[in-house]
Amino acid sequence: MTEPTTPALSHPLRIAALAARKPTRFRLEPDADTRAAVAQALEITAVPELTFRGELRPVGRRDWELVAELAAVVEQPCCVTLVPVITEIREEVRRRYLAEMPVPEGDEVEMPEDDTQEPLPEIVDPGVVALEALALALPMYPRAPDVELGEAVFAAPGVKPLRDEDLRPFAGLAGLAEKLGKGDTTPE
Repeated sequence: MTEPTTPALSHPLRIAALAARKPTRFRLEPDADTRAAVAQALEITAVPELTFRGELRPVGRRDWELVAELAAVVEQPCCVTLVPVITEIREEVRRRYLAEMPVPEGDEVEMPEDDTQEPLPEIVDPGVVALEALALALPMYPRAPDVELGEAVFAAPGVKPLRDEDLRPFAGLAGLAEKLGKGDTTPE
């Protein structure tokens, strides 16, 4: 059996120890070593800046809500040239922890409309929530300014390569319509 790993960013809050009538505020500003661990966990180059601040507040008698703002600067390699791309991220993060989370039944289950709802755990970790939110906010294909992918053309020797233009059957219709429009327009 493998030991559970400690997340790169962690700030656990035990629900039973929190005030039941007022919010618990938090502000996470990890140091350089922790940001390096976050970058490694997210498989990106670097996280020069990261702040996650907000509050965990009671809702009703048994539910809780986490509302926070994620602010980060990340560095990733360009998906075309591999040069470093710096991205600034600002996200509002909201999670609702329900004591009575409805359990889906059946073989096929639809995703709920409210994707912020989760079952209420014994410990809520804003650090883990920050990591998840940052992972979801990262650009999938970061691209350096003024970089274009261009057209890749591949074919076996002696075979005419198939180009993007060859796959657009209606691209030539505009030219054909223009030629037909310039023809004899004198009514008979």
